[in-house]
Amino acid sequence: MSDRETVLGRVRRALTDVPREERPEDVPVPRDHLRVHGERSPAATADLLARNLADYRALVHRASAAGLPDLVAALLAARGARTVLVPDGLPERWTAAAGAAGVRLCPDDPRTTAAELDAVDSVLTGCAVAVAETGTIVLDGGRGQGRRRITLVPDHHICVVRVPEQVVDSVPQGLERLDPTRPLTWISGPSATSDIELDRVEGVHGPRTLEVVLLED
Repeated sequence: MSDRETVLGRVRRALTDVPREERPEDVPVPRDHLRVHGERSPAATADLLARNLADYRALVHRASAAGLPDLVAALLAARGARTVLVPDGLPERWTAAAGAAGVRLCPDDPRTTAAELDAVDSVLTGCAVAVAETGTIVLDGGRGQGRRRITLVPDHHICVVRVPEQVVDSVPQGLERLDPTRPLTWISGPSATSDIELDRVEGVHGPRTLEVVLLED
């Protein structure tokens, strides 16, 4: 007997007590799992997000609306970035100080090739939602986020998260805010992988450096 026949046989035996006319949508699925692990204030949730992002080796910063342009300019200067990719819908004031400092702002052009994206020093985006319990930011291609590949090819990604309105405690809460028909990119720290000897390599299938700015009202 082949492995395929063995597996299918086990499936058939497991389904012997299921009526043939029954469909999955006819059977209610219990949703009694915890939606949030503990109770937190919005400030505590933002602190948890910051800790978990840092645990994934993301660089976390906090800024006010007034201080964000100067912070963005400083982060780009620290990287020596001379070009930054800016998606449609990103607030112009976020890059005002960087532009004044001579950083070239590159629009998100669909005709841009992968090689041209790789030559860009940094990318600056917003996000759709951030999940505190998992240290995850989610992009859905909306305004200020751009296409998925602009956050996967450049080596340096700065992502701005509005606190508290874009921060949730848990994945179930985050899913309630997201449209499953949109191209969702879930990011927990910079891109990293490990080989069989556990040698960690960053930047293989995404940015080598992820910086998250918590924009606090």
